[in-house]
Amino acid sequence: MKTVDKALRCADFALDKKASNLKLLKVAGLSSLTDYILIASGRSDRQVQAIAEGIRLGMKEQCASASLAVEGMNEGRWVLLDFGDIMVHVFQQPVREFYDLEGLWNDAPEIPVPEAESTPALQA
Repeated sequence: MKTVDKALRCADFALDKKASNLKLLKVAGLSSLTDYILIASGRSDRQVQAIAEGIRLGMKEQCASASLAVEGMNEGRWVLLDFGDIMVHVFQQPVREFYDLEGLWNDAPEIPVPEAESTPALQA
């Protein structure tokens, strides 16, 4: 499975848990750490944790891709899942706005995420 396809699967797993405002950025060539960054939002600690866990389990069970690291799961404000060639950031909206990863990676091309366009953005 190509890396972009695995990144899109991560987005599918996030959408299954009602994540919103998904952005998939191709950072290959811009970052030595990873090829793709997926950013998603949840409304609460519990939803952020559920989205992150849904991605982690889905990738393990359906894509045979275990996460190399998981950070922030206990707090649930910002969870980072590191799959090596894909990094997933799941935020509560105020935290996402504060860290502004989209602004940091504004040179990175955005990959369209099916269904994400119809997912409403969270209200601040």
